[in-house]
This record gives sequence, structure tokens and C-alpha cells, in this order.
Amino acid sequence: MALNPAFTARLGDIFPSRSLLTDPADCWVYGYDNSKRQILPDAVVFPDSHEQTLALVRLCNEHGVALTARGRGTGTTGATVPLRHGVVASFERMDRVLEFSADNRFIVVEPGITNQAVQDYVRPHGFFWPPDPTSAAFCSIGGNLAYNSAGPRAVKYGTPRDNTLGLRVITGAGEELRLGVYTTKGVVGYDLTRLLIGSEGTLALITAATLKLTPLPEDKRTLRAVYRDVAAAARAIARIMAQPAVPCALEFIDGNAIELVRRYSTAGLPEDAGALLMIEVDGFGAAMAPQIDSIRSAAENSGLLEFRIAETAAEVEALWQTRKALSPTLRKAAPKKINEDVVVPVTELPELIVGLDELSRRYGLPIVNFGHAGNGNIHVNLLYDPARPGESDRAHACLDGMFSLVLSLRGTLSGEHGVGIEKRDYVERELDPPSLRLMRAIKRQFDPNDILNWGKGFPPEETPASPG
Repeated sequence: MALNPAFTARLGDIFPSRSLLTDPADCWVYGYDNSKRQILPDAVVFPDSHEQTLALVRLCNEHGVALTARGRGTGTTGATVPLRHGVVASFERMDRVLEFSADNRFIVVEPGITNQAVQDYVRPHGFFWPPDPTSAAFCSIGGNLAYNSAGPRAVKYGTPRDNTLGLRVITGAGEELRLGVYTTKGVVGYDLTRLLIGSEGTLALITAATLKLTPLPEDKRTLRAVYRDVAAAARAIARIMAQPAVPCALEFIDGNAIELVRRYSTAGLPEDAGALLMIEVDGFGAAMAPQIDSIRSAAENSGLLEFRIAETAAEVEALWQTRKALSPTLRKAAPKKINEDVVVPVTELPELIVGLDELSRRYGLPIVNFGHAGNGNIHVNLLYDPARPGESDRAHACLDGMFSLVLSLRGTLSGEHGVGIEKRDYVERELDPPSLRLMRAIKRQFDPNDILNWGKGFPPEETPASPG
């Protein structure tokens, strides 16, 4: 339903014409994300301050208009798709650095600044912000926090929850909150900062974040270990993660992915390769040799086929060629894919891959697996062609089986992509009823009129009337 004229007029009072879109042709591109789902918002606004965002939330509350926050649209779960139309607030113009303290190792930024822009700002001062999702060059800090998106470095440095000191937010009720601390210790009150990180814009809108910075390592080295099968690779992962030289990246590629890459890439691997680990270590230059020796020792087992160390930039590039070839290869292999980011305990990785291979055979669909091995976060890519009769139905039945498999292995349905729309109907399998009731009660406390990002994260309890 279109917005009522009184609401639209008030919206125009808050946002100048350059910051307000109402023409459907202009609004259309702000109704989708990388899930490829799309719904047309009634209006799109571009806040440029905390105060303007506050006025927007209070206006939407007054009129019962749905409000969906958006970063750069790189998410894959439909979390920024406006299910009830309403207003999309795109934070791309709130991209300023508000404060930087090198001595206290923090930076305060607005949500629209990109991950890469933060890294570029702090790098000359000898720091970095550890979360490094694949889309770092384009994704926003607000989006990273909304999903708790981490990337490969999480294996050593943690996720955004571990690297964010505090937030400034506006709840769905229109209340302003300052959460967290400016210090690395603090236990006063409940930890609402960590609650909001990963909540996908369903509880509050972030207008500033205080990020905890880490000193840049002096040196970094790249290693590659190739194994005969997944079981051998999993044994090595467990041993690598149990020794003192914690890698800053530990990436896994299964045999299906290796075989797919062979068809479309010149990346050289042993013929009988059934799994591959890409490993990075960082720290002082003088510590590289003992770290590499420790990891090499942990990586060795009867299934190891090759262990290589890159000595030059060209060799680093060559070692990463297989991993980098995966994304373009997947685009060639099938017209469509379902990309999930499940997590299981490291010891369960062999059973996960065996189970996925069985599902692949049962449903007649290719499944390619790779991801962040050190914390058991595997990106499962289910390939199919929706133009073939019945293949979409088989793909979603296979997805259902995959989630059942993951939960049976004491895993979780998402490590960093979030829930959004794509996984919301499965969360009742992972969360027990009392936990789900408590979470819904928290949602009502923060957003009593249910205006923020309706229908995301959990199955809706009931379908509300269309907003006016």
C-alpha cells in the first residue's frame, strides 16, 4: 500500500529532495540484496546524521510505517529486502570517521563507511580492524555489524562482536542509546553491544560504532597443504588449531571444489588431491620460521600429499590461484546456486562432507564446499538449473536435508551470512521454544510497534495488516 500523504509530507520535512526517493524507478534498486530477492520500497531515504535518523524512526513509529536499514546490499539472505514495502534507509552517506585514538587503539565511525575505507584510514598508523569479509572493498561497517560478518581472520582475531567496543543506536521505539565502553574491559550492565551485533537491523539502527583496533603484524607467510581426502585434512585442522602458532587464516577446499577448478583453471595440484588447506601465519618476522615449523609438524599425517611455502609475492599468488578460481568457476558450472555458510565442530568436518556427498547423489545435484576451516565455517554451494523441470524443488529439498545434517552434528545454520529471509523458517530447528520466546520478547522491548525489518530472523508469529 502506498504511503499516506501526511506521512510523505513529514518525510519531506526531514529529508531534502536530494536525500529522498519516491519514484518507483528510483526506489527499485534499493529493494534487493545479493540474495537476488527484490521488493519495491515505497520510499528511500539517505540519512546523513544521527539526528535525522532519530526523526525518521519516530515518524515511522507514529504512522506505523515499516522501516528497513540498508548498507551496501552485499548480504546473501534477503535481510535488507523490504517485505512490507515502507521506507528503506540507506546509510551510504553516513561514512565519516568521527574519532580516532591511536594510543587507545579505537576508531569511531558511522555505519556507511566501507570496511576497506576503515582499513585504509588506520593502516598508516600501524593498525587494522580484524573482520575481513570477502566483500570488504564494498561492504559497509554497519552491514558487517548487522550480520556479525567476519571472514578468514576470525580464526585468530575473532568476529565483529570481539572487535567492537561500543555503539550509538536508535531503537525501534525511537529511543537513543549509547552502548558499550571505550576500554577493553567493562562489565557494568548487560552487554547490549554484543546483542545488537548480528541482530540484522531488527532491534535498532546503528548510527556510530567504536571499533577496537589491532596492531599490524610485521610479517605474514602463506602455506598450502594438499591431502588425499577430507578426513586427513580434518585431522590436520584439529592439530593445527591445537598448537601455539594460531594461523591468521585457515581455509578449506574439498575434493568436489578441486575437481571443478581443474575443469576451468590451470591451477596445479596433485592428481589425487581430495582436499586442500590454505594457511596464513603472521607476527614478527623473526617468529615466522618457528611458526611455520610448528604448523608443518601439525599438518603432517599419512594423507598429506604436498606442503608448500610461498617465498615471493608471485608464489603467494600461485598458491591462492585455486581458491580465487572458485567463484568464477561456480558461475560457469551452473545457472544458479544456493550458498550457505554452516558451521560444525572441526572434528565433524569429515562427516559433514560425507553427508553432503550423499545428499548430492540422492538429489542429483552438485555440491561444492569450501570455507574457513579453523572454526568449522563451511560455505556449501548447491548448484542447480531452475530451467530444468523439478530441479528447484530438488534443490530446496536438498537444502532441508543439509540443515538437518548440520544440526545433527551439533552445528549451527549460519556462521556469518545471517538469517534474513532465507533461513528464518529453519531457525526453530536450532533454537528451543523458551529461547525463541525470549528473543521475540526482546524484539518487542526494542521495537514495540514492529517497524524495524519485519519478518527477518524468525518466522513471523502472524501476518500484520498492511501499513498505511
